[in-house]
Amino acid sequence: MGEGAGEVPLAGRVTAGVVRVGDTVRRPVGPWTDTVDAVLHHLHAVGFTGAPRALGRDERGRQVLEYIPGPLGDPAGTYPTARLASLGRMLADLHQALAAWRPPPTATWNRLIPPDREELVCHNDVAPWNLVDSARGWVLIDWDATAPSSRLWDLAYAAQSIAGLRADRPMGRSAARLRAFVDGYGLDAPSRPQLAHLLGRRAAAMHDLLRDGARRGRQPWARIWTEDGPYWQATAEYLSASTDAWLRALR
Repeated sequence: MGEGAGEVPLAGRVTAGVVRVGDTVRRPVGPWTDTVDAVLHHLHAVGFTGAPRALGRDERGRQVLEYIPGPLGDPAGTYPTARLASLGRMLADLHQALAAWRPPPTATWNRLIPPDREELVCHNDVAPWNLVDSARGWVLIDWDATAPSSRLWDLAYAAQSIAGLRADRPMGRSAARLRAFVDGYGLDAPSRPQLAHLLGRRAAAMHDLLRDGARRGRQPWARIWTEDGPYWQATAEYLSASTDAWLRALR
């Protein structure tokens, strides 16, 4: 079988060269890939089912992962509130599974956005385009940005993207969706005001990643900046200006 035979390219906006081969996914490796594999091995060992299994390297040195069949998440963020709650629970289960894990001394991270603080290892891109609605429940894919962060920083990005918090939607609807996601996560009362204040900051951090990447001519950020830069700027401004509404929703 020649090189590339039997390979099906998988669509993605960030990492090029990702393909499906049978019931596996093959991804290009980076300095951080061994650490990502260690995270995935830990999650499998503790029984967390919301991540693919790491299966080593192929003959070309690519990362081999379990292929998870199922549709990707809804990029428009229009899930019913019951599904939002289930997604919140999945993220809480992930944080719980990683809370006691200690990275190896050789850990190398692909840190794209500085966190507010380091508390535990997080996925850092929990969003519809990285979610598969599989037969075994929600599964998170694309773990390359895994790095130490905090629960609330991870949760703020996930809540905005999954609940569809955006300026062109009714505030009351967005507030209710945020509440459903956060209630599903089970966030404690003292942390809820902190999350409300972080929503705008986390979206602004995404905006800054794309803007700075475009200024330096770094791909894929320059391309994504052209496509989505105005969206992230408007979203960050909207989330920050609406902090009082988020505070009321999360009481």
